[in-house]
Amino acid sequence: MRYSAAWLEKIFAAFFCIVMLSFAGIAPRSGVVRKSKAVLRRNMGVKREPVGAGEESVWDYPRPPRLEREKARLKVVFNGVTVADSTNGFRVLETSHPPVYYIPMNDCKMEYMKQSAHRTYCEFKGTPNYYDLSVNGKEVSDVAWSYPNPDTGMEAIKDALAFYGKKVDACYVGEEKATPQEGDFYGGWITSRVKGPFKGGPGTFGW
Repeated sequence: MRYSAAWLEKIFAAFFCIVMLSFAGIAPRSGVVRKSKAVLRRNMGVKREPVGAGEESVWDYPRPPRLEREKARLKVVFNGVTVADSTNGFRVLETSHPPVYYIPMNDCKMEYMKQSAHRTYCEFKGTPNYYDLSVNGKEVSDVAWSYPNPDTGMEAIKDALAFYGKKVDACYVGEEKATPQEGDFYGGWITSRVKGPFKGGPGTFGW
């Protein structure tokens, strides 16, 4: 998850309140926090989709997120050109989010990519670089991001690229064309084996 400067201010304010409660001796125990989150989700009307054999629920993903290798072939197509194609990818799994897939730069056509000035921050992975994409006269800004110096536990995705599915023509996990995660901020790819509901759409910010 990544935050703009405005969201960072809100996060800092929330963190300050927690610190003050802790000093006052009334900070809740972790078990109580987990239980409170479950109650909050129920109150918000979050209803998990059924999970069948070979499927997985994003509500079983952890937070902080987990990094793991992706066995399936990952492919990204833009303006008729395959700009990324890899069987050496990774995926990051975080509660309520569809997987975010990372493709090593060696498997991306970097001649079409140019680093942009856009910056955000992720409390789990660090500060990413963003990239614009230009293919045969068609351009899109901030189509992908990477972490040049990822935080502890995320070192394997150093300099790998994650693409916003909705900013390209198509993105594939294996032979399946993935559906982009809703919203303007998150970059998960949804496939048939992943069940939600997913964070990103209207009314889901607090998930």
